[in-house]
Amino acid sequence: MNDTRKRRPTLQDIADLTGVTKMTVSRYLRDPQAVAEATRERIATAVEELGYIPNRAPDMLSNATSRAIGILIPSLSNQVFSAVVHGIEAVTRPAGYQTLLAHYGYSPQREEEQVASLLSYNVDGLILSDSQHTERTRKMIATAGIPVVETMDLPQAPIDMVVGMDHRAAARAMVTEMLRRGRRKLVYLGARLDVRTQLRMEGYYQAMADFGLDGQHLLTEQSSSFTLGGQLLIQALARYPDLDGLFCTNDDLAVGALLQCQAKWIPVPEQIAIAGSNALDIGHAMTPKLASIITPREAIGREAATMLLARLGGTPLTETCKDMGFSLYQGDSLG
Repeated sequence: MNDTRKRRPTLQDIADLTGVTKMTVSRYLRDPQAVAEATRERIATAVEELGYIPNRAPDMLSNATSRAIGILIPSLSNQVFSAVVHGIEAVTRPAGYQTLLAHYGYSPQREEEQVASLLSYNVDGLILSDSQHTERTRKMIATAGIPVVETMDLPQAPIDMVVGMDHRAAARAMVTEMLRRGRRKLVYLGARLDVRTQLRMEGYYQAMADFGLDGQHLLTEQSSSFTLGGQLLIQALARYPDLDGLFCTNDDLAVGALLQCQAKWIPVPEQIAIAGSNALDIGHAMTPKLASIITPREAIGREAATMLLARLGGTPLTETCKDMGFSLYQGDSLG
């Protein structure tokens, strides 16, 4: 069978084109200032002409440091984690670090596989998006001996460093605001049943108990979506026809529920108040504007990367667990 793959230009190709040794080309690629100016210009022209792509894999596998950070996120489609990655790269890129991104679909077993893969590339550090890991994941990280930052949550027994927020307290604050405005038949809608969904449900029940009320919830293991939010609204109305408020684990469900209310001519917030979490842009574009918990996602990414690079640079950290806080966007959907 013929190999139809195009051959990538090599160091030797650049050397042949410029009339210098392969070692000189290699030295230029590591540090352009290490070769004479005239030679530097010839090599730069050849690199451009050939479209040369450096192969960093051998360096990453053989050197003590790779100048690469591994990032694990549970979802590629969730805007929440794209903001976190943006925050991370705003810090790592200027510092000369590459980022290797892996996604694990909220599965601890898949996270374990992805951690093993990233560690095989000798990454200098890891930034994780969850606080629940398999025993093997923890053992691999301990064996690797590299700095790790867990983000988004505030686990009681962190692996190393933590940058996150208190989702339980945030949910309690939002539900308290809804109750303060007179709602009493509030229902919690949750999906995917990850750690953050469970913490927000605990905060919801704490707020209901503060007001002497019994809470009600609808949960599904399905992934969040606008469509699912609409379906859960219909189920909630069938089960709790007198409900007067919905607190949703995220804005995907909240927006879907709000749209379904509008399709059924149910006035929001007059009949049903609705709130979500993460304050995504679509909530601000809705009418009424969706109330939501503002989660500092990009700031979490920036701080996680800053702490990781400080540790890699040998800078002592006075704080290894950082709560980035939250605020409430009250919008127009609370009534």
